[in-house]
Amino acid sequence: MKIEFWAIGKTNEKYLEAGIEIFEKRLKNYLPFSLVVLPDVKVKTIDGQLIKKEEGKLILSKLAPDDWLVLLDEQGQQFTSMELSRWLERRLGDSRRKMVFLIGGAFGFSPDVYARSNESLALSKLTFSHQMVRLFCLEQLYRAMTILRNEPYHNE
Repeated sequence: MKIEFWAIGKTNEKYLEAGIEIFEKRLKNYLPFSLVVLPDVKVKTIDGQLIKKEEGKLILSKLAPDDWLVLLDEQGQQFTSMELSRWLERRLGDSRRKMVFLIGGAFGFSPDVYARSNESLALSKLTFSHQMVRLFCLEQLYRAMTILRNEPYHNE
């Protein structure tokens, strides 16, 4: 199964870009992986509902019907790193072609994106910037892969 990690808007912090590149490169040693940056939606207002709606249209237009969509959402299921590795192992065994991890924009997801999603995960009860979540999630996916391979990255 291919894993894609989608995020809206570019990362504008060099230290985050560097970390993201490190874990993106490492993940490619374990599975087909790509990071997809969707463009910011251009609207003439700062109406959060309108922005979510437009971002939702963009996201849904790029998904294939059989993609497994996992939202990174503060209300999602939380795992320890060991639990995440077991969850990922089960998902990788599915017959689907592609799993998409999605970070929404600053205002979250539209109702249509929630309706289309298959699952949602939360990295923490804390709130992080959307740019930082990219790095944290990629590191956790890498950690999960090293756990599954019994490699000495995760200490427990």
